[in-house]
Amino acid sequence: MKELVEVIAKSLVDYPDEVVVEEKENDRAIVVELRVAQSDMGKVIGKQGRIAKAIRSVVKAASSQEEKKVVVEILQ
Repeated sequence: MKELVEVIAKSLVDYPDEVVVEEKENDRAIVVELRVAQSDMGKVIGKQGRIAKAIRSVVKAASSQEEKKVVVEILQ
């Protein structure tokens, strides 16, 4: 999931070198943390959160084979 989020985020932003994706796993879920440059936050979130929701939907569809829930968090 980490690679998927990274590819999507890098294609959206102006500064792809500053995209950082970390994957943390606990007993119930896999948390994918996405960090981008401050100036790119709007591009990743989108108007009314539409882009962020689309990223989460794609990840959810891709993780349907996983036994754990996958959560995407966009952090500053």
